[in-house]
Amino acid sequence: MKLSFCPIALLLASLAVAQNPSDSPAQAREGTCGPPSYCARTDRRLETYPEQPPALGPAGSIIVDPNFGSRILRVTDANSDPVQPGRSLFSPSSAEQTAWNKNSTMFYVTTSGGTFLLYAFDPTKMAARQAKTPRLPWGPEPQFSFSQPNILYGLNGRAVTFEQYDAANGRVTEVNSPAKCIKLAADDKISGITVSADDNRFMAMLGPRQDDFRILYVYDRKLGCRWYNTQTGEIGGDWGPKGTVSIPDRFPMHNARMAKSGKFLYTTRGVAGPPGRRWIVWEIDTLNAGVCTKACSGHHVLGYSHIIGPAGMNHPLDLSVKPLDNLDSTTPLIKDLSPVKGSWYDSHFSWSNVSPDDSEPVCFSTYQPKNPENPVAPLLVAGPWENEIDCAETDGRTLKVWRFAHTYSTARNGFWSTPRGNVSQDGRFFMFTSDWQDQLGKPPNGSQYRTDVFIVELR
Repeated sequence: MKLSFCPIALLLASLAVAQNPSDSPAQAREGTCGPPSYCARTDRRLETYPEQPPALGPAGSIIVDPNFGSRILRVTDANSDPVQPGRSLFSPSSAEQTAWNKNSTMFYVTTSGGTFLLYAFDPTKMAARQAKTPRLPWGPEPQFSFSQPNILYGLNGRAVTFEQYDAANGRVTEVNSPAKCIKLAADDKISGITVSADDNRFMAMLGPRQDDFRILYVYDRKLGCRWYNTQTGEIGGDWGPKGTVSIPDRFPMHNARMAKSGKFLYTTRGVAGPPGRRWIVWEIDTLNAGVCTKACSGHHVLGYSHIIGPAGMNHPLDLSVKPLDNLDSTTPLIKDLSPVKGSWYDSHFSWSNVSPDDSEPVCFSTYQPKNPENPVAPLLVAGPWENEIDCAETDGRTLKVWRFAHTYSTARNGFWSTPRGNVSQDGRFFMFTSDWQDQLGKPPNGSQYRTDVFIVELR
């Protein structure tokens, strides 16, 4: 099948589209529905799944969630992979990644072949088309710039360098080579790119593989390089104090991210690390690091100066907000939680829409690892927010949780079938993965059911 690719000119022309489409509710017509205050439901009523998931059309078709009323766009189908039709496609493995550009006119999806596909998006029509994806030796999960809608940053795995791609002219340029700053081992790889909101600081992990990464590497366009070896505790580079980190912990890394401010790094231990205390925050300009000692479980996400994630106490959505410079200070995000009736579910958090004061809603998808394995069988729901896509208020005013859609994902077809959503930078859309309750067929020579990428409108 020959795919029709969207020219770059369409990407740039789409930047001028209207940002506030109207809908039937009076609030929407008046422009009051949407971030940071949505018109979606905020009740806590148990909302069971329908007997069958909504019938889907091909990629480009839109359905309305029968329980929550939100529009859901099917982005991909079995014909969307230009290299191997029929393979699963999905949103990035990390909900923390910035997979949307600045004004919701571009995003990317990842393939089971370890690559990514660029899409042009019309936020007014809620329409997506494949754009020309550059052939680059990058990993499958680059990051869009927070300040320039046409810039995408990635990691060149062959050269072990930071690079940027300009969608306006197709130009690729090197940003920095860590080998100019620190001696790399023969088997060192580079992974986990994060870029600060001002496009000035870049971060990645260096090491042989996930769970054995050893270097947190930071490049500042003005100051140069800085690094922290988490296995030896040593800190060095072109700027800032050099020496040994303030904590005694030594460990390999599983994952790391940088705050939007570029001032803090958050990293989780690899499986070979010591048990107990879960993750660490490094204040990049100093030798100071803090260890999370309470309310540390589950997936987390960084804003500019705060981190949000489960407290691990009484409920899967017993979420806490912590200042990155004072991890012992914990503020609950959702209050008056009732005890969980069924088994606990998991969640992934996305905050790419965050403002410098960390007051924008944080969005997330939840999934139940014990969902039925039978195709079409309704997914488990024992309380509100289970197997759903939601956003929670973070400004401390009313502590609302807006409910937008069910995920229709069993999460039983391997890790990649978990929803793992990514919110757009303007807070208007949420991209997620779903196997649509095993209704998408199976890939060639595959035993598990396919997944595709979907986008729900947040209003």
